[in-house]
Order: sequence, then structure tokens, then C-alpha cells
Amino acid sequence: MSRIKDRPEFRSKSPVMTFSPNAMVSTAVRAMSEKNYGAAVVVDEARRPIGIVTERDFMRRLLDKGLDPATTPLSAIMTSDVKIGRGDDTIAEWVRQMSNERFRHVPIVDDEGVVINIMSQGDFVSYSWPEMFTQMKNDAISTIGSKYQALIILAGMLIYSIVLILILRAK
Repeated sequence: MSRIKDRPEFRSKSPVMTFSPNAMVSTAVRAMSEKNYGAAVVVDEARRPIGIVTERDFMRRLLDKGLDPATTPLSAIMTSDVKIGRGDDTIAEWVRQMSNERFRHVPIVDDEGVVINIMSQGDFVSYSWPEMFTQMKNDAISTIGSKYQALIILAGMLIYSIVLILILRAK
């Protein structure tokens, strides 16, 4: 299984940007803009995630409401129902969840719950279709057994072909 911590993107990322909940929005916006970050993690004193702020939060919860970035703390606009991942989680699991629930960033924590990284949908883009099919095949084999391997591969190819035909006809 392809785990988050095994991806080159996980190992090569810049340090995760974190802020306290009392930090002013203007401070976060300035730092995120300077480093070209789309999200930052709001953490408690032990660096455990308690929220996340994204460009979307700035638009919807700050600008749209006419709040002043210089006097508004991140706690007032952060998403507090933050999804938290772990390095051993599978990429397929997070790609599916991020797509279904429409969020683009997931903080990754260590065994103590301390934030160590943040992964975005863009980081998972390199997780290609062939890798996805290989992962699905391996998951199916480990679940069903290797005696059905040829059938699983054929079914996967058939489904892929049907989807491709439908997409091409829609254009």
C-alpha cells in the first residue's frame, strides 16, 4: 500500500506553517503570501492541530464578512473541524476523502498528535492512475485472494475502458 510517508512529496516539503489561535489574520496572510502557502495549521501550545486556515477561509470568513485582518484572530475564521492524517495512512484513502468532502489540505501528525507536515491534493496529483490501479489490484488480491487475480485485472480493464468510452463520447 502506498502510504503518505512513502511519497517523495512528504519527505521533500518545506516545514509546515503553523500559528497560534491568537495570531492575527494579517500576520498569517503576510507569511503565507511570502512563502506561497495555500494553508496553515493552527496549533495549541504542544503543536497539536486545533484548526486550519486556507485562502478560502480568508475570503469567506474574513473579507466577505468585512472583518479587519489586523484585529481578527485566526481562531475567529479558522476551520476547527480539521481532518487529521498520519504518515501510515494510505494515499488512496485520503484522495477519496478529500474529493468526496471537498477539502484540499490535510495536516499530518506523529504518534503524539504533533503536526509534522501538511499534504494537499496537489501533492497527491503525482499519485498516477497506474499506481492507483496497482493499489486497487493489490488491495483486492489481499482481500479476495490471488486465485481471482486474472478476473480482477480483466474487470478493472473493462471498467476503465467503459469509463474512457463514456468520457470520449461526452466530448
